[in-house]
Amino acid sequence: MKYNAKYASRLAVAPMMDWTDRHCRYLHRQLSRHALLYTEMVTAPALVQGAALHLLEFSPAEHPVALQLGGCDPRELAQAARLGQEAGYDEINLNCGCPSDRVQSGAFGAVLMKTPALVAECVGAMREAVDVDVTVKCRIGVDDQDPETVLPAFLETLAAAGCGRVTIHARKAWLQGLSPKENRDVPPLDHALVLRMKARFPDLHISINGGVASLDQARRLLDAGMDGVMIGRAAYHAPADILAGADPAIWGVGRVRDPVQAVHAMLPYVEAHLTGGGRLHQVSRHMLGLFAGRPGARAWRRALSEGACRAGAGPEVLVGALAHVAPLAEAARAV
Repeated sequence: MKYNAKYASRLAVAPMMDWTDRHCRYLHRQLSRHALLYTEMVTAPALVQGAALHLLEFSPAEHPVALQLGGCDPRELAQAARLGQEAGYDEINLNCGCPSDRVQSGAFGAVLMKTPALVAECVGAMREAVDVDVTVKCRIGVDDQDPETVLPAFLETLAAAGCGRVTIHARKAWLQGLSPKENRDVPPLDHALVLRMKARFPDLHISINGGVASLDQARRLLDAGMDGVMIGRAAYHAPADILAGADPAIWGVGRVRDPVQAVHAMLPYVEAHLTGGGRLHQVSRHMLGLFAGRPGARAWRRALSEGACRAGAGPEVLVGALAHVAPLAEAARAV
């Protein structure tokens, strides 16, 4: 089955290193059938030179799902994109926004915003290699660049290279002086600039990222003219708040999903993971915020944190932790 990543990108969960692995994505898919999910960034050299194809593994249940690649060599990115398409991904995304020192040392990520011609060459090579959409995630600029000048020029270059979809993190990236964590908070947000870019490039599908903390805020940005909204930390730390009601709120289909039912849906997945030699903590760590802000959430987190790391821990830890929240959820449904 072919999935429409463009349709799904009306609401997407951002690629986040160490967070959006396949276990996280499987959980998120239990809450929303339509949201576009992204892998952590996978470097093209790891796939092409290191043959680390295990990094491409995912469950068919995760669709629609996009592979984010990091790299700066057009030929290598084309090979990695081809591997991603062969693995079954619905979109291949090029990272032009990560500011970490490790990424900079490889001359990719946010530093690529300084060489738009090279980005265009990379996009062109990737598009020739695959049939699925090739997209770009970028910042509004880096260091002392003037976003009002740099961003439209960057978008024009991407459009000329045949890139039809772009996600813009509405903050600058400071390549020196700020840590990756600080780069997510310290540079001021400029949602207005991204909205102006959508008005300036009506034929370019533009999603906005950065500082979106609620489903209501996402809907307001869509109503203001954005083609899509990408949410990162809020979707990870409080996934039910963002994703459980996303299908009816964003696409007008389905129903609000119950996080208690999502936990039950995870049990067979956990069993399979443990049978394959995995540990419960590898899955349950992504579930800590499932009941964020709700009665029993603290006890749920404590039960998972303490129980999941014990030798031989299995699905019974999840079921036991639900005792702190399930009765309350059931009572709320009965009102």
